[in-house]
Amino acid sequence: MKIPQSISNRSMIRLMDAADTDAVINIWLDASVMAHDFIDASYWQSKADDMRNIYLPSAITHVYENLGQILGFISMTDHYIAAIFVSPGSQGKGIGKQLIDFAKQQHNTLELSVYKANERSVAFYRKQGFREIHERIEEQTGQPEIVMKFEKKYG
Repeated sequence: MKIPQSISNRSMIRLMDAADTDAVINIWLDASVMAHDFIDASYWQSKADDMRNIYLPSAITHVYENLGQILGFISMTDHYIAAIFVSPGSQGKGIGKQLIDFAKQQHNTLELSVYKANERSVAFYRKQGFREIHERIEEQTGQPEIVMKFEKKYG
């Protein structure tokens, strides 16, 4: 297997610990602002405390670490992917796919919601085997989002 540039064989996915919190929130904020340019950056900045005090504590979060640096994370509540983000400087190197594959190893079914206008992420999830279930309006932003589902195929 060819290792993407700047991703070494000393990378791992592990359970997040308290010392990782600031790095995870910084990745979430930077990636959210970049991926959701249709929502004002101040919205994401205003949600950082909720991320720290509500969302991360209510989920099981695993981080992708390479050479001691956190480059991405996935937060799960049962089979629901509540968050998956990769540092903007590390995107396109297979980290997101590895995080999704990690979740697939633990669950037969996965679900997530993604903003419809975030076309790059929608395409990424489709490539990972997710299919669209339905659309709805996300209450806090008023933006349309797509609910997507992955189911393992047997036989």
